[in-house]
Amino acid sequence: MSHFTALLLYALFASVVIGITQRSSRKGMVQFGALCFGGFVAAAVVVSWGMWFIKH
Repeated sequence: MSHFTALLLYALFASVVIGITQRSSRKGMVQFGALCFGGFVAAAVVVSWGMWFIKH
């Protein structure tokens, strides 16, 4: 399993839990979970590029 695949799995599971626990309606759960998933992935990509620039 690559690091990116592990990141996607973590983001998926964490987003599902956060969506379920933070919203009461099904539509709200899905929307907030998708927002969190995108945030996790975007933050990881930004941080990884930042670390690459620091190294080089």
